[in-house]
Amino acid sequence: MIETDTSEDILDGNPLDIVEKIVEINEWIFDRRNDQEMAVQVPGTWCDYSLYFAWNEEMEAIHFTCAFDMRVTKEQRPQAYELLALVNDRMWLGHFTVWSDEGLPMYRHAIPFRGAKGPAIEQMEDLVETAVSECERFYPAFQYVIWGGKTAPEAIKAAMIDTIGEA
Repeated sequence: MIETDTSEDILDGNPLDIVEKIVEINEWIFDRRNDQEMAVQVPGTWCDYSLYFAWNEEMEAIHFTCAFDMRVTKEQRPQAYELLALVNDRMWLGHFTVWSDEGLPMYRHAIPFRGAKGPAIEQMEDLVETAVSECERFYPAFQYVIWGGKTAPEAIKAAMIDTIGEA
């Protein structure tokens, strides 16, 4: 769960200001490159996730990605693309893709704010929490395909086993 002080529910203007506040409270490593871009490292169970936020003032929208620390080779892409289809069928918000230039699996989502005074801090918290949660949920499936040599159906079946109880 992300830690925040929600005493300011809405900030006017740039949503990256809210993201920066969330990042600072959680003491995550970040680089606020300018008013339109921010990169953040968030620790997860499986790896550190690389978050990237891009604010487009003209479109009044924020684009967001959360990348894994693994690469999909060109030879693995057919199985990875099949896995993307299976994973995305299970998604409620956002979607997974493979960044073609770098071969990085990543979660992507965009939120338009046209006509809104600005985003609520809870919206930005939900954006980050949803991304990290979905990445944690599906990381094993990507790992089975990329490092384990499994087929997409085998990977999704193995990764989606729900455990009952605690060890």
